Amino acid sequence: MKTASISPAKITRVMPGSIAEEIGFEAGDQLVAINQQRPRDLIDYRFLCADELLELEVLDAKGVAHQVEIEKDYDEELGLEFETALFDGLMQCVNRCPFCFIDQQPPGKRETLYLKDDDYRLSFLYGSYLTLTNISPAEWERIAQMRLSPLYVSVHATEGAVRSRLLKNDRAAQILEQLAWFQQQRLQIHAQVVVCPGINDGPHLERTLRDLAAFHQGDLPAVASAAVVPVGLTRFRPEQDQLVPVTTAKSQAVIAQVQALQAEFRAELGTTFAWLADEWFLIGRQPLPPESHYESYPQIGNGVGSIRLFLKEFEVIAQELPDRVYPPRTFTWVVGNAVEHAFAPLVTCLNQISGLTLQMAAINSDYWGQEITVTGLLTGQDIAAQLAGKDLGDGVLLPALMLKQSDSQRPDETYFLDDMSVAQLENKLNCPVLSIAGLPELVAACCASVVPQQSSGGNDPKRKMTLLEA
Repeated sequence: MKTASISPAKITRVMPGSIAEEIGFEAGDQLVAINQQRPRDLIDYRFLCADELLELEVLDAKGVAHQVEIEKDYDEELGLEFETALFDGLMQCVNRCPFCFIDQQPPGKRETLYLKDDDYRLSFLYGSYLTLTNISPAEWERIAQMRLSPLYVSVHATEGAVRSRLLKNDRAAQILEQLAWFQQQRLQIHAQVVVCPGINDGPHLERTLRDLAAFHQGDLPAVASAAVVPVGLTRFRPEQDQLVPVTTAKSQAVIAQVQALQAEFRAELGTTFAWLADEWFLIGRQPLPPESHYESYPQIGNGVGSIRLFLKEFEVIAQELPDRVYPPRTFTWVVGNAVEHAFAPLVTCLNQISGLTLQMAAINSDYWGQEITVTGLLTGQDIAAQLAGKDLGDGVLLPALMLKQSDSQRPDETYFLDDMSVAQLENKLNCPVLSIAGLPELVAACCASVVPQQSSGGNDPKRKMTLLEA
């Protein structure tokens, strides 16, 4: 890797009370080198900054170079945040998977929507999935030397011919050799399998899960877990892609197939090992497994157990819900219609609070051409069209997962996947729109300015829990 290809790391935030703040770092400064070495990414930065003695080369916001010497405790952090985790650029995908969401978008939107991440560093840092098809020998060596584990790998199929067909890349057939490499290095991965009916389902799915389970052995299994996810298709996908959507009947068949394998894995491995994403049960119109099924939630990033975890979190919050709020208020909570039934008890519980009316707007995405839609794929156009002309109360509450952060050209706004901004949606609905990062923020928005509890016994936590469980 030539150092000329490594850009200085632009600082966007200095943590209050940190070493960096004490020294005088400011947002806009750029870190060039640490102990004469130019970090190529956040991994290098963390590794190099672990030393007790640091010599930093820095460019301030005016472009003036500075040499900064620091003496600190071993592993003590400097307190800097950067514009990007990759200082030498993104490793992009070289595959041509027909089910890739990037290729299932319409043209002409903001540039960042079309970046195909297949970078092992982002997988290690943030849990994004990669295919292992674009890693050079030098990068494999770096993964081993720096013990970058676990990684998150899109396997899809372990049969070479099937995986190469799915990824449209002959190098994809090397997956079993690569898994053996992780096993030899005592490094781990979490695997995902996106099921495409007619291509990698049925006996191919069983073969894949059994092959992956064979690497779950010893005190540090190479394959720590696997997730089975239904393919998501949009109306913008390439023609003649040979893909068909997952139907209710197909979901039910996959659930039965995987649950039979799960029973075997629990008996042989002591763990369920391979989990079904929540979407299977929503599409298949079947009840979700109990909370205990998900063990330590190793595949929560794939939507495996996310609904159960959400409801479990609400059970805790429900213990402290107030009897009433003042002034009275009405909110509209937007979610994908895939979770409408699962979240209905939560809404019922919140509506027991005197003065609060929470309306759940469970909608699908006509933009993507989907009858059943998860919340994260809803667009501004979907919300604007389906809420137009309705009494939305005092405001619309939006889960933040359907929004993306601003880009450098538009630094003060957040956007939906269709490039509509939150401000534009507010104008269309003529109503305040509030982004909700999680369940605590949802409840806080609903219950702000709480009237003191009455002594009537109406805030009995058992009453709240009964409503939730119903």
